[in-house]
Amino acid sequence: MAIAANLGFPRIGKNRELKRQIESYWQGETSVDALRAAGEQLRAEHWGLQVAAGIESVPVGDFSFYDHVLDTATMFGAVPERYLAYGEPGAFGSYFAMARGVAGPGGVAPLEMTKWFDTNYHYIVPELRRDTRFSLAWPKLLEEYREARRLGLPGRPVLLGPISLLRLSRAEHGAFDPLELLPRLLPAYQELLAGLAQAGAPVIQLDEPALAGDLPQGVIELFPSAYAALAEAAGQAGIFLASYFGSLAGQFEVLRRLPIRALHLDLVRAPRDLGELLALGVPESLSLSLGVVDGRNVWRTDLARALEPLRSATAAVGPDRVWVTPSCSLLHVPVRLEPERRLDPEIRGWLAFAVEKLEEVATLRRALEPGTATEDLFAASDAVADSRKDSGRRTRPEVQQRLQALTAGDAKRATPHEQRRSLQSERLKLPPLPTTTIGSFPQTPELRRLRAERRVGALSEEQYEEGIRGEIARVIRLQEEIGLDVLVHGEAERNDMVEYFGEQLEGFAVTAQGWVQSYGTRCVKPPIIYGDVRRAEPMTVKWLSYAQSLTDRPVKGMLTGPVTILQWSFVRDDQPRRDTCRQIALAIRDEVRDLEAAGIRAIQIDEPAFREGLPLRRDERDDYLAWAVECFRLATSGVSDETQIHSHMCYSEFNDIVDAIARLDADVISIEASRSDMALLRAFQDVRYPNEIGPGVYDIHSPRVPDAQEMAGHLRQALGVISPEQLWVNPDCGLKTRRFEEVVPTLRNMVAAARQVREETN
Repeated sequence: MAIAANLGFPRIGKNRELKRQIESYWQGETSVDALRAAGEQLRAEHWGLQVAAGIESVPVGDFSFYDHVLDTATMFGAVPERYLAYGEPGAFGSYFAMARGVAGPGGVAPLEMTKWFDTNYHYIVPELRRDTRFSLAWPKLLEEYREARRLGLPGRPVLLGPISLLRLSRAEHGAFDPLELLPRLLPAYQELLAGLAQAGAPVIQLDEPALAGDLPQGVIELFPSAYAALAEAAGQAGIFLASYFGSLAGQFEVLRRLPIRALHLDLVRAPRDLGELLALGVPESLSLSLGVVDGRNVWRTDLARALEPLRSATAAVGPDRVWVTPSCSLLHVPVRLEPERRLDPEIRGWLAFAVEKLEEVATLRRALEPGTATEDLFAASDAVADSRKDSGRRTRPEVQQRLQALTAGDAKRATPHEQRRSLQSERLKLPPLPTTTIGSFPQTPELRRLRAERRVGALSEEQYEEGIRGEIARVIRLQEEIGLDVLVHGEAERNDMVEYFGEQLEGFAVTAQGWVQSYGTRCVKPPIIYGDVRRAEPMTVKWLSYAQSLTDRPVKGMLTGPVTILQWSFVRDDQPRRDTCRQIALAIRDEVRDLEAAGIRAIQIDEPAFREGLPLRRDERDDYLAWAVECFRLATSGVSDETQIHSHMCYSEFNDIVDAIARLDADVISIEASRSDMALLRAFQDVRYPNEIGPGVYDIHSPRVPDAQEMAGHLRQALGVISPEQLWVNPDCGLKTRRFEEVVPTLRNMVAAARQVREETN
């Protein structure tokens, strides 16, 4: 009989309970024991939800207090020595020091952070030395598996595989390939796998998502010997090898010969993989885990369509060797749909969150069993598919007509940047190395209270707007006093950089509790794009015009770019993503032009997800980059030469897309750089990036307050790569998640650093 299984579950809790407990611990209000108890309670609750949904093999080890990659590195003792002063591996002191740094004199900066493949989840990048010694330093997974056993759970240990762990790591100073450490790492994995087998694990899941990308042949060749050693350690338990986010095409000759018990295929992202593997032949010892329920989007599954590959696999290998699963971990979707009572009933009927997706998995598993009654569930699924297809909410003729009328000239500025630069310089009158911030300022408890009271009707619209105006005025005065050159209005009125626009654009729905983890305790509520996108009226002009009226210095208009709105939303799956992105771009274009007409001289269109959307396979990248660049330029090319267009990108590897970033033709681009010690700037040096650039000089994801000398050092590093005429001075990212007590002294230090280096370069 087939098995209903899950690969991973959201960690944060349906009401973000984990976020609140961790942040309370950081504030000294929650003890170590209380935080650990909260984690234990959440794990038990989440395991129970999965069993109740009909899951027969539940993942254990997918829970984390911050990040699962950090957990894995810590388990095997890969803790840089500078963090051990705060505790042994697995202690919260050293663990959170690596994740977010330690503030104060003698503190420490956090490890680098970047995107988890092509998702909006950020992981902590392990830092390795040539002499890193691995050991089972923190038996977290073994402890949690024993915890699950005590509860009588049908659990399956889950662990990031060794080759992906090393591929995701960074060698200190880039001095070697981390995969050189694989022989030293494998014994630690073997010890853990042997312990799990001894504890009664029926099978052990090793995740190797690196397989979904373009791996050099030398990396593929590491798998047979590595997995032979791991399989020997796992013994009777055996290994369930999972990869996701893309196709395994071209690698099946190696994978099908590995000594593993089961192999997972992401059939949502790579529907042809099953046919390729079946054509090659599946060894009798190998079971197939088939990811037929989308783990990264929120639409209900078309059960009839999902059943087809399951039946093909069952016919080929037999029902006892088929696992029915989501395509990947459900980390990327909200916990459950039940709280969303305010959603339009028709749209709500089209949706499935984590719990509902597991119920779909269980239904599909039952449908493979002869004589099991699932007809009603399949009929309901068919009705949902028909409802979406026939709904008048999906299309707007005026939006489609506007797309069809686009020309190449709509995505091109009138003159090259060299000519625009002199016009913008004359209009803005900025000093060398101008200082600015990325956009948002801290979201205070008072601001959150304002929004909450407005939402429940406790404040009138007039009272709410009065409060927002007061906060904008305070932030403008603060920036003038600090000495920043280009100001921002602080985004006091915004809940999130994507959700805010989703609330105002037609074709979007927003949730009440649809939280998804972005990194650590940072959670977002991605809006849901269900139909054609259109801007009904200006979205930001009122607040930006008010901010600009308060100062003679330029105030940047702040907008989220079309690619990022697309990537950080749950996107309709009934038309190509590029078409949806073009629709968003035209809506942003209208807003940009209205901001310019209102007298805003600099407009920032943030695209932190530009790199995130890059396909994992190189042969698919040119097509993506072509339409992503086009969409940004559609959004920004309707303005005059005198209007300065900024963009922002963060926490991504830019080396392989710098040419595309140059084609965006933004006048100024700001990027994350300090957490990687300015290493990202090398990519911009190699292509002689032509426009202006602001490499972040301090990391906003840490509570540290770096001094002026540290930031001046970063600026001097930057000047070794780009010219003074190109260089801007700014933080790595927006300041929303920080406190004013941290932000104000750090910005003062940043301005002091800029002035110091400005004098050195004159």
